[in-house]
Amino acid sequence: MICVIDVKTNEKLNKTKSGYSSTTKTIYPEIDGVFRVVRDEGYTHNFGMEWNLFQRTQIDTFSGLKTSENRFFTETNWPKNNFENQNILEVGSGAGRFTQIILDHTKANLYSVDYSSAVDANYKNNGPHERLQLFQASIYELPFAPHQFDKVICFGVLQHTPDVKKSVEALTKMLKPGGELIVDFYPYLGWYTKFNAKYWLRPWTVQLQPDYLLQLIRKNVDWLIKWSRFNSSIGLSILNRFIPICDIDKTLPTGLSKEALKEWIILDTFDIYSPTYDQPQKLSDVAAWFKEFGLTNIDAQYVTYEGNLTAAVVKGLKP
Repeated sequence: MICVIDVKTNEKLNKTKSGYSSTTKTIYPEIDGVFRVVRDEGYTHNFGMEWNLFQRTQIDTFSGLKTSENRFFTETNWPKNNFENQNILEVGSGAGRFTQIILDHTKANLYSVDYSSAVDANYKNNGPHERLQLFQASIYELPFAPHQFDKVICFGVLQHTPDVKKSVEALTKMLKPGGELIVDFYPYLGWYTKFNAKYWLRPWTVQLQPDYLLQLIRKNVDWLIKWSRFNSSIGLSILNRFIPICDIDKTLPTGLSKEALKEWIILDTFDIYSPTYDQPQKLSDVAAWFKEFGLTNIDAQYVTYEGNLTAAVVKGLKP
């Protein structure tokens, strides 16, 4: 059983019918299936909106694809139907695309955390489940006593946190001896990384109200798709870096219907322009932080799944 604590006092809390409590009062109430450590989404409001609007888009069960499953097992290299009686911590779960994979393809107990109200979408997609506990909490104030988890994963999140190194440190503290941490993130590949419409426009788009930004994307997505497709058809897909839309050729799965593809494009484009923080990292830097915070057997590499999709992944073990 994982020890849940008050993030302010480090006091051990007990699970009750109404949430997690001290001897005198409820500290983290259970509301709509989620234990609420925070009630303010802070810098993640856009993600709460995003994943509640696109609740099912990336969930394999609903999309009919295996994109999340393929990405998860390619990055982790874990066996399926394993980890009975082990505890996994998932930080930054969004709508629960990987929550679903862990629950369906492992036997582990899962503690899943997101700072935003995306936890509500996750619960709708994956709860209630006897092996799942959902928490709305910050990566910097995780409500668990240190050194308890067999596995910790954090996918698609680090680049969107205010202090990436501090985020890595917070994750390493959760590992028990012999435990494994796996993260993925946007890679920084030199000046070319930010030679892109995304980074030119973000100083403006992050100032917009998220609902207005989404409205702009929906209004313009059709002609932007046509422009991107045209560039690719004449062998000039490199020009797509300068179109304010997600990279359709390199970031989206194949096999989507026309309607589903458009939905993924809108979602991914909003995901590019709405986050408060977007800080791609060098693979070598993240690996160095793993070492600095005491992890060993560090493996840092780019992995490819589904033929054309790539992720920067770092793994390490707690001695």
